[in-house]
Amino acid sequence: MTETSKETVYVVDDDPAVVRSVGRLLRSESFEVRSFGSPAEFLKSLAAEACGCVVLDVAMPGLDGLQLQRALFERGCDLPVLFLTGRGDIPGSVQAMKRGAVDFLLKPVEDEKLLEAVRLALEKDRARRSERAQRAEILRRLSTLTARERQVFEGVAAGLLNKQIASELGTALKTVKIHRGRMMKKMGAESVAELVRQADRAGIRRF
Repeated sequence: MTETSKETVYVVDDDPAVVRSVGRLLRSESFEVRSFGSPAEFLKSLAAEACGCVVLDVAMPGLDGLQLQRALFERGCDLPVLFLTGRGDIPGSVQAMKRGAVDFLLKPVEDEKLLEAVRLALEKDRARRSERAQRAEILRRLSTLTARERQVFEGVAAGLLNKQIASELGTALKTVKIHRGRMMKKMGAESVAELVRQADRAGIRRF
């Protein structure tokens, strides 16, 4: 990983005491931590390829935590977010959870509860990045297919038999079999079920 893509817990809170205590706790568990005293400072420094999670205060001057969560979404940043708040803001928590927040914790939060929430958020981010990498690899393989192989791919993924694909394409059955063999090899798929999963991951329209 590059420095900007290293798994990091970003702590955003306008209370220096909270920033220090949360940062100290996370570092004691060997997490990589970057702390910010304001949402604006955090947004300015956030790299596009950042990975990890965000521990975010709700009540802050300027942008509040919920507005920052929305700003991240609008920038296409899907880092998992967990909120810390000194207020029992139930409507806010519902709004935050609807936008995908991992948790909404009241201050002062127990150390183990915060650590558990951070671990869950990081696991969610790893799963997100893994899914994204798999999709990128599928799209890369798809780009190597010829136009006819791509059509056969869509037909096979839709559950059509070779003869049905041949009929749809107006070509010989033997030709479809040849294209299918080449296509399966290029896609690295050993079964129709695996090919269907690839199509679903890539969001491919089928026949």
